[in-house]
Amino acid sequence: MPFTAIVLAAGEGTRMKSRHPKVMHKVLDKPLVWWPVTAARKAGASRIVVIIGNGAQEVKDFFAQEETSTDTTPVEFVEQKERLGTGHAVKVARDQLGAFSGPVVVLAGDTPLIKPETIQSLVEKAKAEHDACTVLTMTPDDVAGYGRVVVDDKDHVQAIIEDKDCTPEQCATLKECNSSIYCFCGRRLSENIDKITNDNAQGEYYLPDMIKIFVGMGEPVGWIHCPDYHEVLGVNNRVQLAQVTKVIQHNINEQLMLSGVSMLDPDQVWIGPEVTVGQDTTLLPQTILFGKSSVGSNCTVGPNSRLVNAQVGDGCTVDESVIVESIVENDVNIGPRAYLRGHTHMLNGSKAGTHVELKNSTVGEGSKVPHLSYIGDTVMGKNVNIGGGSITCNYDGKHKSHTELGDHVFIGSDTMMVAPVKIGDNALIGASSCITKDVPAGALALERNHQIIKEGWADAYWKRLEKED
Repeated sequence: MPFTAIVLAAGEGTRMKSRHPKVMHKVLDKPLVWWPVTAARKAGASRIVVIIGNGAQEVKDFFAQEETSTDTTPVEFVEQKERLGTGHAVKVARDQLGAFSGPVVVLAGDTPLIKPETIQSLVEKAKAEHDACTVLTMTPDDVAGYGRVVVDDKDHVQAIIEDKDCTPEQCATLKECNSSIYCFCGRRLSENIDKITNDNAQGEYYLPDMIKIFVGMGEPVGWIHCPDYHEVLGVNNRVQLAQVTKVIQHNINEQLMLSGVSMLDPDQVWIGPEVTVGQDTTLLPQTILFGKSSVGSNCTVGPNSRLVNAQVGDGCTVDESVIVESIVENDVNIGPRAYLRGHTHMLNGSKAGTHVELKNSTVGEGSKVPHLSYIGDTVMGKNVNIGGGSITCNYDGKHKSHTELGDHVFIGSDTMMVAPVKIGDNALIGASSCITKDVPAGALALERNHQIIKEGWADAYWKRLEKED
């Protein structure tokens, strides 16, 4: 059912003790505000409006980058330059965008646990009952601090009484609380939002006052209970940020394990919401999979591995390694302690071993970079072997140059390949060479100075040092 979602994300968030806006602090690699926006998208929102204020440009930049890489409902922004309360935020949106029509769901930008199904239920209840407003309610373990929802014998909301205004009897009997998430009739909201006043100690315009206004007009106000109150809990400090991160981590990991993924210790595996993992893959402790990473089936990832926007095929091993913005095909072995970045592409059956860094390079089928090497801006054919300690010297201080290695090339240990350079098929490079010129196919290339030997020099040197002591 299409609806408009308004996400309130303009607050200062002073309790985060940060230079960044509260809603940009991350839960599993995604900002707080991304979660309710994504929930609204999945629930069927046809229009998403984010109210921004503190750190407005940072929020805009994030969604601008996200929307260039995904096919999603775009986000519209309304800047609340004066932060005068939640009612004022919605009024500013109405003034800038024009009158609303259809259902309007108001969400908080700091509630990452809200589910699409909960939003859908809220909208469906509002439409079915033709309510001016439908309040999402909850029953937390500790109701202190929450506004209490008063319902009449016709199951309509009559009032929301703030905690500080409750009598002792109301404190004892009223347990249904306001979650601060609502679904309004867009027309009635637009026509009446100006009736909210700032006649309070803070001098702000509060959206819950719309309930009192609608009740006074004789307009129906409904409610729907959220079974799990954790869904609607907001994040106000870094302790709460860690708490909701733990909840989402548990939910994601549980779903993956139920789908056929093994985890030695789920508490030590962190997986982002857009990551996919295939069956019979094992994720070892201290593994992080973020961004749009995907891992195929029958893989082992970890321990101590981090993948960000990495695509890993089937049957791979990633041991104590980092892969960023790179593609790994099938049956590839990586690590321990390898680093792949800058759109590296490893083809089937290849290997990047211990302390190997690959940047913007293609490693051909069956090719190996076993250990202690840097390969950058290189295209490598199939069945190439790179000896330990070898480097492609691809940067002259100003320009990046490319290296090309043909099929079945053997590079001896401690070889420098000074780009731009091409080494043909079946060529062999002797150890400790510095290759500055192209090498033809099938050739042997050596670059060494003559070895000088001075008989007895070392013995005399050590004896001289002994006398000096």
